[in-house]
Amino acid sequence: MVTEMITLKLDDGFLKDVDDVVKKEGYQNRTEFIRNALREQVDKARLKEALIELAPLKGKSKKSVSDLDYEKARARAFEELERQS
Repeated sequence: MVTEMITLKLDDGFLKDVDDVVKKEGYQNRTEFIRNALREQVDKARLKEALIELAPLKGKSKKSVSDLDYEKARARAFEELERQS
C-alpha cells in the first residue's frame, strides 16, 4: 500500500487534547490516532449513504424481517460498497 504524506495544522490546545487521547487510549502515536479517526469518519459517511439508499425500501416488504436477516443484508450492502470504492 502506498501512503502519501499530508500536512495538518492544529492549535496548541487541540493538539494537547489529541496527545492526551493518544496516551490514554494506547495509540502508538498521533498518526495512528488520526488515521483511525479518519477511518471512523469514512465508515460513518458510508453508513449514512447506505441508510439513505435503503430508506425508500423501509416498509415495502410484505414479509417480516428478523434482526438477524437485517444485519446480514446490511453486511452484504457494506461489502458491496467496499467493492465499489
